Amino acid sequence: MDYLTCRTTADGSLTFFSEAFQECFHSRHGAKQEAIYQYVIPARLLEKAQQQTTIHILDVCYGLGYNSAAALEMLRDTPAHLVIHGLEINPQVPLAAIASGIMAVWSGETQNILQEIARNHSYSDEHRSVFLHIGDARQTIRNIPLQWADAIFFDPFSPPKCPQLWTVEFIQLVAERLRPDGVLLTYSCAAAVRKAMVLAGLTVGSTPPLGRVAPGTIASFNSQLVPPLTLAEQEQLQTKAAVPYRDPYLCDNSYTIRQRREQEQAESNLESSSQWRRRHNGGKRVGGVTDPKC
Repeated sequence: MDYLTCRTTADGSLTFFSEAFQECFHSRHGAKQEAIYQYVIPARLLEKAQQQTTIHILDVCYGLGYNSAAALEMLRDTPAHLVIHGLEINPQVPLAAIASGIMAVWSGETQNILQEIARNHSYSDEHRSVFLHIGDARQTIRNIPLQWADAIFFDPFSPPKCPQLWTVEFIQLVAERLRPDGVLLTYSCAAAVRKAMVLAGLTVGSTPPLGRVAPGTIASFNSQLVPPLTLAEQEQLQTKAAVPYRDPYLCDNSYTIRQRREQEQAESNLESSSQWRRRHNGGKRVGGVTDPKC
């Protein structure tokens, strides 16, 4: 059982700190702002809602429900029907978020929807349908149709803390759920993450930083939807930092996955991260090698 404690973020919204992962669920710069500006706005959902009758969102690591809540709020006055499928391993997290009053930053209507989702793992009315799949995302991802999602919110704990959900194999399964003109969004700009996305056939680019130096990542099969990487970012994908996490049978624990990557890095002839930093930033540490969640 994970022990959760409340933390206040810079925009006044609350999040949980996970004792099990030793990390917050959201950026310390603002939990609500992260949901809006890292996920919902870059997904261009309002624009899509004017062009499509239905919007499909896959929320990987639903957690407290912030990202889905931001989408519900933004699209509530549009004509499009919103369908969200969320993946979450711990059903106690959304329940605790409701019980502690964390989600009071959203409208009363959205709070009622989140409460229903937390208790019954689904909600439906004439404008919205939300389904929460409980279990290991490496298995529950298979409940989602192929080429289904207009937007994927990809929000696990950071790669060093939760490598199971940042592997080549899992990201390949996630990418297969993305429509050809859909976008995948995540707070992480780690080279290993971006490399795994590239190996899944996605084009990757950066989203603006949210209160920190490091940007987030946007990915799509449609390169026109993704801003080009800088030369430094492109070259970083050719360093040891970009050696991706691997989980061939989608069942290994975090220790095994980390050890496998460390061994591959040790045996690699690729340029080191320190050499890359010296060439591009005078040796100073920059975002993209590691980027913890908080």
